[in-house]
Amino acid sequence: MSYVGPDFDPHQPRRSRRRPLTVAVAALVPGALLGWLVYETVGGSGGGSEEAVGTPTSSSSAPASPTTSSTSAPDDEKPSSNPTPTTSAPAVSGPLKGKVVVIDPGHNPNNFQHTADINRKVNIGTGSKECDTTGTSTNSGYTEAKFTLDVAHRLRTVLEKQGATVKLTQDGDRTFGPCIDERASIGNKADADAVVSIHADGAGAGQRGFHVILPGKVKAGSADTGPIVASSAELGERIAGNFVRVTGSAPSNYVGDGTGLVTRKDLGGLNLSTVPKVFIECGNMRDSNDAAQLTSGAWRQKAAQGISEGIVSFLRG
Repeated sequence: MSYVGPDFDPHQPRRSRRRPLTVAVAALVPGALLGWLVYETVGGSGGGSEEAVGTPTSSSSAPASPTTSSTSAPDDEKPSSNPTPTTSAPAVSGPLKGKVVVIDPGHNPNNFQHTADINRKVNIGTGSKECDTTGTSTNSGYTEAKFTLDVAHRLRTVLEKQGATVKLTQDGDRTFGPCIDERASIGNKADADAVVSIHADGAGAGQRGFHVILPGKVKAGSADTGPIVASSAELGERIAGNFVRVTGSAPSNYVGDGTGLVTRKDLGGLNLSTVPKVFIECGNMRDSNDAAQLTSGAWRQKAAQGISEGIVSFLRG
């Protein structure tokens, strides 16, 4: 899958509620990765990857329709005819009561029917990108759009049980999109405490593992990530560490140098965000081993659990 971003005006500076990363937090990912190595030694199986190897600026795979598999292509966000995101009812109680989490399921399942709309260029501060893409698919035709919605629904359920108010940028109920700039806008307008964009990559066979994409420091046009770089990095590190621990998946073997973390400045969904936000590529749909995990409901539940535990850790400090 890939990510592209739209443009929209950043709102007022976010209140400071996140303290600097501590040594304990910084050690979270390495510790989790060590746990994965032990897991592999005793017979565990590795996990998914995300962006195309050798093409760090194209973190997605080619557009795919529900009936046709595709190769790698960019993905991020898209426009839609329905401007209202799906929102859960306010929780009565729980450790995350009062917290707002926005889940951004990458790619609308209907995008393939609206190619002219999703190919429209939107401003991402540093330039322009397509409103959205169709996403990728496994070789057997299981689409990224179906995967991201399924994981988003599972993640929403887990977070709501913790008391969080959860919003989805789209729930397969729009004709297409939303565009990447609108996706960022939804998180900003919600003043979200955390935003996670869910994806799966379309790299070549043999390229495996997950990776979390962090926003780089960008100040251009309507993009200004300076205020959220540190908090987003903390969010991403906590998600990566917990994802390894819960799913047993390996960090990407083709980007991130084994850390499971990648910083990018070309994604509109990150460039235009004014709240802590990361992308996660849960695995590579074009690799048969990763595809076996991504198409498993039991594994998708683990993926949702791992992401949620990272979010909870971040929000509770």
